[in-house]
Amino acid sequence: MITEKINPQAEALDAVVIRFVGDSGDGMQLTGTQFSDTSAMFGNDVATFPNYPSEIRAPQGSLYGVSGFQVHIGSVEISTPGDSVDLLVAMNPAGLKTNLYAVKPGQTIIVDVDSFTKKNLEKAQYTTNPLHDGSLENYRIIEVGMSSLTKEALKDIEGLDNKSITRSKNMFALGMVYWLYDRSPEHTIDFFNKKFKNKPELIEANTRVLNAGYFYAETIELIPNSYSISPAKMAGGTYRIIMGNTATAWGFLAAAEKSGRELFLGSYPITPATDILHELVKHKHFGVKAFQAEDEIAGISSAIGASFAGDLAITTTSGPGLALKGEALGLAMMIELPLVVVNVQRGGPSTGLPTKTEQSDLMQAMYGRNGESPVIVIAASTPANCFNYAYQASKLALEHMTPVVLLTDGYIANGSAPWKITTVDELPEIKNHIVKEGGEDWHPYNRDENTLARNWALPGTPGLEHRVGGLEKDRITGDVSHVPENHEIMTFTRAEKVKRVQNYIPELAPKFAEEGDLLIVGWGGTYGSLYSAVKQMNREGHKNIGLAHFNYINPLPKNTEEVFKRFKKILVCELNNGQFVNILRMNFNIEFLQYNKIQGLPFANSELIEKFKQLVK
Repeated sequence: MITEKINPQAEALDAVVIRFVGDSGDGMQLTGTQFSDTSAMFGNDVATFPNYPSEIRAPQGSLYGVSGFQVHIGSVEISTPGDSVDLLVAMNPAGLKTNLYAVKPGQTIIVDVDSFTKKNLEKAQYTTNPLHDGSLENYRIIEVGMSSLTKEALKDIEGLDNKSITRSKNMFALGMVYWLYDRSPEHTIDFFNKKFKNKPELIEANTRVLNAGYFYAETIELIPNSYSISPAKMAGGTYRIIMGNTATAWGFLAAAEKSGRELFLGSYPITPATDILHELVKHKHFGVKAFQAEDEIAGISSAIGASFAGDLAITTTSGPGLALKGEALGLAMMIELPLVVVNVQRGGPSTGLPTKTEQSDLMQAMYGRNGESPVIVIAASTPANCFNYAYQASKLALEHMTPVVLLTDGYIANGSAPWKITTVDELPEIKNHIVKEGGEDWHPYNRDENTLARNWALPGTPGLEHRVGGLEKDRITGDVSHVPENHEIMTFTRAEKVKRVQNYIPELAPKFAEEGDLLIVGWGGTYGSLYSAVKQMNREGHKNIGLAHFNYINPLPKNTEEVFKRFKKILVCELNNGQFVNILRMNFNIEFLQYNKIQGLPFANSELIEKFKQLVK
């Protein structure tokens, strides 16, 4: 067992981008996660990007069945999982073919040479073996017989079948990469001991293969030296690496604790939102009530019922599910009950690209209901701040008595980053409008004069009996009303209630330039890419470029137009065909340029910088 790694010849690096690729059954997600967690514990800043096929089990060796995990670690600030790859670990020919484009010339590729059989080469649509035909001469190729070396390492362990032995080869690759980047395998060995505590043969097998890969990298002459990445300089505090979906779940837990409301989740599983349900189910000891419904409509309807009963009510979904929830979301808006709907966006339309990222549900979140039915719409922008915006969505819903749609996306939901742990005491207060008793002057639609939030009367409270439902309400008594003027008043009131949220959200604060020639505008999960690209432009001397990133979409921050007017050109960058830019055009008489990408992938720094430079010549 390895306890310490010291290599005096290690070359110091500021940052490195590593990608693990192979079949969906090769354990690439686990391999990448272990490397990320180990690097985070070492103190590096980390950003990750899991990328896997939509099929549960794609055909082995096929091009569309490749699963990948990219991790960017550094001693400097890391905002994205990176563009070009410094090290590619390819477990089969298909992984090599579909990911070679991302590797910078002169960089390293580690391949499992045992997988480069005639059959696998044909599946990957190679006519010749790329390891022999000279097509990889611009890269440093390290050919390793991982499969055969794994079998050799495990030949004397009893109780392992051939499948278990073969599946362990990802740990051989991880051991090599641990040596290459001066990481200790101890964290992963601890992980084995916990995960397989009832299966000692699997603890022994994985530990042995991990160590075998580590020592192999240390001894072969094809790897002349290792690299070191120092811990990053980060604000003081306790950190852990966290995925966006986990952070979202924890944000709701914190909001329930702070508000004194019990947390209810009514949801139907859907990629890539299901992990929020999985996470909350683990925390029943915090009073979480999690209901896996038979469909999307039942999920949101159960949450509306829980809200009526006084709970902090949540429902989670992705784009197709949000479409199904539309009518019930309109009902919650009509009744004026607090409700948070989380939409973890994915590629669409229809089933689309369920495991890829996109920002194409914004118009649906804003307008995807019948009638005039405004709701609050906010968006998280990093894996870590999914916690903050889940908390903020809960606060806005409870304090303004209206539904909130929280948008995340597959990129930040499945990605991970360091998160500075926050205590409940550090979080802002969450109030509510629950009334304890009635009286002659009490009515269900009495409103707070500042927020226009109505009373929240819980069922079973003596003297607070009232009607709810989807029919239009009298503006005071809550009884059914078909009076034309009343309907118009209620329509304007519900819209004004959402608009007044502007008074309770932060103003827009552009980063880098406060005014100048070009303002880059984004929203949601594109933040890391846009921030990194503008930062690089700034370093190169373009001090007249600013970044305005939106987390609050409906309503927009009060000073949005004021910020826009300080810049000569405004470029709106989105992973869709221009949804946010059209919302801005509806609100402001300003010329907006747009830059869009709809490939199921995040923006690359290089493509953003190329576009920015075209506009600042």
